Amino acid sequence: MAPPQGQMRPGRQLAVLGFIFVVLYLLVFFAGASGSWKDRLEPKLGLDLIGGTRVTLEATNSVDGKPPTAENLEEAREIIESRVNAFGVAEAEVVTEGNRNIVISLPGENRNLDDVGEAAELRFRKVLKAASGSAVAEAPPAATPTPSGSAAPTGSATPSGAATPTPTGSASPKVTSSPSGGQGGMAPASPSATPSASASASPSAAAPTASSEPVPASIEEQRKLVEQKVGAAAWQAANGLQAPADLTADPSLAEKLKPFGTLSPQEVAVLPAQMQFNVPTIGCAQLDQRPPASISDPKQQVVSCEDGASKYLLDQAKVLGTDVSDADAVLDQTNAWVVSLDFTGDGQGKWTSLTREAFNNEGQACDATALGQDGKCRVAVVLDNEIVSSPEIQGVLTGNSQITGQFTQKDASTLAGQLRYGALPVTFEQQEAQNVTATLGASHLRAGLLAAGIGMLLVIIYAFFYYRLLGSVIFLSLILSALLVFGALVVLGRQIGFTLTLAGIAGMIVSLGVAADSFVIYFERLKDEIREGRSPRSAVPRAWIRARRTIISANAITLLSAVVLYVVSVGTVKGFAFALGLATVLDLVVVFLFRHPIMTMFARTRAFLSPRVSGLGRALPARNQPTQPRNPRAKEA
Repeated sequence: MAPPQGQMRPGRQLAVLGFIFVVLYLLVFFAGASGSWKDRLEPKLGLDLIGGTRVTLEATNSVDGKPPTAENLEEAREIIESRVNAFGVAEAEVVTEGNRNIVISLPGENRNLDDVGEAAELRFRKVLKAASGSAVAEAPPAATPTPSGSAAPTGSATPSGAATPTPTGSASPKVTSSPSGGQGGMAPASPSATPSASASASPSAAAPTASSEPVPASIEEQRKLVEQKVGAAAWQAANGLQAPADLTADPSLAEKLKPFGTLSPQEVAVLPAQMQFNVPTIGCAQLDQRPPASISDPKQQVVSCEDGASKYLLDQAKVLGTDVSDADAVLDQTNAWVVSLDFTGDGQGKWTSLTREAFNNEGQACDATALGQDGKCRVAVVLDNEIVSSPEIQGVLTGNSQITGQFTQKDASTLAGQLRYGALPVTFEQQEAQNVTATLGASHLRAGLLAAGIGMLLVIIYAFFYYRLLGSVIFLSLILSALLVFGALVVLGRQIGFTLTLAGIAGMIVSLGVAADSFVIYFERLKDEIREGRSPRSAVPRAWIRARRTIISANAITLLSAVVLYVVSVGTVKGFAFALGLATVLDLVVVFLFRHPIMTMFARTRAFLSPRVSGLGRALPARNQPTQPRNPRAKEA
């Protein structure tokens, strides 16, 4: 006959537990570990324990200054959290504050968070006109306006096997066709396409006048304030320009337009695009400092600068960042880091149409100043307010593309992550960045650990006093659970970036309380079995079978609560839930692989049969006492 369930090979279960410990601590000491043995045993600590960086971003919907909607702010928070986590940062706390702010907190001092708040609004716009970006009050020089140390925009996009010019190594990134597909390409912009201010330049047929551009009422009000600031004469002169003004032909015009050079970037942002482009006293120094989202509207023509030297009038955005299905940082055939763009089905069609438009210069929309060296239109790749590059289109591109340049791996990964997780629905300005010290957290940690230590000591003393030999089972089980949790924290910190915070420590302390409760359930059930007349050896497996269901149910409820809390919470509360769930799972491992087999082994010893040693108290004497028959007696009236 087979032995009763629960008494079958307890040594095998203990061996499995030992194997788990060996594997876990081999990972602790050797899997991705470096430094001294002490360093390898250190878990990854959170912001409140070792200090870190906290950044406050203020959100604005557009240049009108209105606060964003609650839905847009929450969507932005989720995207920023995804970007931060994509950097390999766990326990990052990204929360909203008020109706404008998002606060980012993550471990490690002096962390660079400049990129996570960028809108990453990608736009592909055709270059309609080009002019000098130097804000001057006299005639511009005849030479090409190129700042010292900057390179002319270059780029190439070619299909596999096509013979095209080799990129010149410009520091500015450019868009190229992916080697896996596409036809035609983009050539570097010709030096002959260098902007030259000329009053004779004919306006684009597609370009609207400044007065015909539809604007929100709030921006229209701001324009009226700017008009009052520069004066009616300057405003009328600027509004009448149809091309970049030639100040040499009309010296009086330079004096009229001079007030535009005193406008702030915020004031320049509300001006019509034609006015920003045609007024020569508005330069790239002002345009580059405009507030975020100043040129985000894809249905409007906009003005932007490249390399701080050339000012471009750009067409409506025919291809958007939402038309990009995926973006990855990869190494190209020259072993350089690039950002590979995969378009959606509709996006690929839009991209092909845009390159066809630019290649054929349909409607002669591109002015002569904006053409490349082969007389073809250029397409500007605009990220937020900046032109990444503006290469000439040499053919109709039917395949995916790449953004290439002198990227480092970090730069390419950052840009790819921004594009992959999508553009933020609102734009941000960094208001505050500070390093947080761990002094307060360390004092709280010491107080918390001291309180936890005192509480655990009282639990152990009570366990030995009440359960005696069984108290050693409680003590050993808690020690094994703690060692498993500690080893898991170290490994998870290296592998997935999990960081231990004060909230996580609280979750583990709560889980230890749940573990202690399961002991009481098991031991009290064991006493009940002995009181019912069973021997201690046979009572152990029967008590285990009956207590097991309750223990599993209690731990399952705790685990379910941790999962729900992890899903619906953010920041440190998520860390509390993760630590609680992890400790609960490992406690179940100890219950099945240590507590039950060790009790089976104890049941075979003589000490287990002694009430004074085993801690079974009055259960064993009660079992040995004969059952007294009941003698019903009649009650007296």
